[in-house]
Amino acid sequence: YDWFQTESFITLVVYPKHKEMNEESVIADCQDKRLRTEIIVDDHSYLVEVDLNHAVQEDMAVNIAERVKKVEIVLKKKENVHWKTLGQPLDNHNTLIKRTDRGLFYRKCKLISKTEVTHDTKLFCFLLPKSTHLRVPTGQHVYLKQIIAGAEVVKPYTPVLPCLPLDFKDPSCCDGARIYFMIKVYSCGLFTQALDHLPVGDYISVSNPEGNFQKSQIQTSEDVFLLAAGTGFTPMVKLLNFALTEVSCLRTVKLIFFNKTEGDILWRNQLEQLALQDERFEVHFVLSQPTQDWVGKRGKISSPLLSEFVKRSRRDSKVFICICGPLPFTEQGVQ
Repeated sequence: YDWFQTESFITLVVYPKHKEMNEESVIADCQDKRLRTEIIVDDHSYLVEVDLNHAVQEDMAVNIAERVKKVEIVLKKKENVHWKTLGQPLDNHNTLIKRTDRGLFYRKCKLISKTEVTHDTKLFCFLLPKSTHLRVPTGQHVYLKQIIAGAEVVKPYTPVLPCLPLDFKDPSCCDGARIYFMIKVYSCGLFTQALDHLPVGDYISVSNPEGNFQKSQIQTSEDVFLLAAGTGFTPMVKLLNFALTEVSCLRTVKLIFFNKTEGDILWRNQLEQLALQDERFEVHFVLSQPTQDWVGKRGKISSPLLSEFVKRSRRDSKVFICICGPLPFTEQGVQ
């Protein structure tokens, strides 16, 4: 890495020299003069972490020059003084290690809205700090951390889009300033009850992304099957978006969505709209406790049920299957 300055700005430049650099490869935070820039290169993480020489303003810019394989972090000086050094290196500064060995880093995010999705599930929207650059990759999750009754409680959640944009081009979905979670509030769940009672305007800690899902796993797929139970639907949201917009050889995406009752189906209307809009997409709802007048599929995940839906579009088409839900559902599905 390197850095340079003008009268008003400090620019940190990192040269990953990696062909797959994008918005998701860079995580940058500037909190109280502490600058932390993490570059993800495959399964490794490179860190520049310093206690800055002088104070900077909140509005930080991150520029990724994919062609020349470099990342620029641009900071605005609070005072137009000449910096002798970038700052004091912190413990893990200038290290390249495996991602799994890098401890989680948290930043405080402000709750700006909660919207009812079903009788027990809400869409929470958090605002990232101005001096944070964080894009959670498709198929990866973050941890939310709260202090509840004096104890630190941490839970993993997969961010979703604010809606299923039918043209998938709505820029407000991915302005990068907000992060959305679709979370089921359990009546006896310590964490989700505390989250449900968190007033709008209050803060929660959000970690860096984790997970080993790679988009390349799905990029050559022709048939994608998504098996989801309840809020196991959340990792499917970005995956669906990615498959329908970025996977050029895609022929079909089928979502087989398992729930107890009709009232439990998340974003039913949006999913049905999307199926009408895009002929490659099909959604099938399966209920384990339906009412008498339910005309759709009934039951739980099983081989006979799946064999109706999980079929190749061509004899030798490349298939990718994702499954998420409660542990018994996932284990049964994998079998």
